[in-house]
Amino acid sequence: MKIAIAQTKPIKGDIAANIVSHKKLIDMALSMKTDAIFFPELSLTGYEPELAKDLATNQDDSRFDDFQKLSDENDVTIGLGIPTNSYAGVLISMIVFQKNKPRQTYSKQQMHSDELPYFVNGNGQLILSIKNKKIALAICYESLQINHSEEANALGAEVYIASVAKPQHGFEKARKHFPSIAKKYAMPVFMSNCVGYCDNFESVGKSSIWNKKGDQIGQLDNTNEGILIFDTKIEKVIIKN
Repeated sequence: MKIAIAQTKPIKGDIAANIVSHKKLIDMALSMKTDAIFFPELSLTGYEPELAKDLATNQDDSRFDDFQKLSDENDVTIGLGIPTNSYAGVLISMIVFQKNKPRQTYSKQQMHSDELPYFVNGNGQLILSIKNKKIALAICYESLQINHSEEANALGAEVYIASVAKPQHGFEKARKHFPSIAKKYAMPVFMSNCVGYCDNFESVGKSSIWNKKGDQIGQLDNTNEGILIFDTKIEKVIIKN
């Protein structure tokens, strides 16, 4: 199986424009016969907490129908970042599209204190089954908390996907943490980051993959959009910019 992570440079608050750029990266992944592709935190809006309430939607938004069509026609799993509405408030979410299946939404369960004025915590871990592999989703801050990967492992996760929006200091924390959980649980760890200015910081990209031994086997730069693809059979990475 081939799993891709995307590195995006979102246009602040412009869902329509970001949908276009997402489709280009999905097409790139499909050209490499990829089975799944996952995007950074809040990829369709950019990481913009102050705009999230006005931009929040839900998994049935008709603007996302083309992603379902791409999934159905190509048997590809797609995970996109977007703020979603709940009865309790706005969630930081990833909407997942799979072939001929109802859409699913995973929402960030643990927030950084800076996020609490804008967002509420989600409930429950989503474990995806793709080509008989169990994949756990994580969103930024929670992916650096020990109990999140512990729970994912207890639920049988074989691959760990972290969708993030990280500046340099956040990347440094991830660079130290992700290899340790990859090695501890013998599972590849993916980090999908964005590039460019968002909220009040510069996101530094460097989207990366660590193998189950904890070795970094692929990384994008800090400037450009692109994708990294990991082949689970041969345990190697393909870089595509």
